[in-house]
Amino acid sequence: MSGFDSLNPDFYQTSYSIDDQAQGTYDSNNAGDPYSNKQPYTGQIYQPTFTPTAPQSVYGSSFEDEPPLLEELGINFDHIWQKTLTVLHPLKVADGSIMNETDLAGPMVFCLAFGATLLLAGKIQFGYVYGISAIGCLGMYCLLNLMSMTGVSFGCVGSVLGYCLLPMIILSSFGVLFSLQGMVGIVITAMIIGWCSFSASKIFISALAMDGQQLLVAYPCALLYGVFALISVF
Repeated sequence: MSGFDSLNPDFYQTSYSIDDQAQGTYDSNNAGDPYSNKQPYTGQIYQPTFTPTAPQSVYGSSFEDEPPLLEELGINFDHIWQKTLTVLHPLKVADGSIMNETDLAGPMVFCLAFGATLLLAGKIQFGYVYGISAIGCLGMYCLLNLMSMTGVSFGCVGSVLGYCLLPMIILSSFGVLFSLQGMVGIVITAMIIGWCSFSASKIFISALAMDGQQLLVAYPCALLYGVFALISVF
């Protein structure tokens, strides 16, 4: 330890001090930071402007220009009434443009009314009515597509056969009042079957331009409505 004490403190003289070291360290840090001398950005950030516009309706700018709800659902009471009159009046000329529509509102009502009149006579046959209707529409759909040149949709076949079920409702209503199993009942039943099949065949040949083939179309229609007549009678 005595050797260290004997060292001369003036062995190496320098002008460097602690204050100079601190200043040099601060300067080196500032030199290494390239963003230290830059001024802050004082501009404005671009914000796109958006002006909301009210959505425009397809049918117009107000609710008054929109079609009625029944028209949007495809229910036209005027066409339903014209089809009903065409069925009730077998000799009336059918309008092919109206009869070619897929309208199932009237047929569903007539099927329900037919089942209701059977229910009044003590016959719960709703399942048979809808099941025979579906099978009959499928068979007539296949047959008419084979016979006609233009073809027909399944909805159109179901619509025509459903509307022509209206005379069968009259027959089932007679069955509520009196029995149809006698001679008078057989005659009335045969007349109703001919009425339904004649009306259906008339509408089909008018809508599908099948001139001269009404008897060919009326025969399978008579078979279908004959099944409904059997349900009404027995």
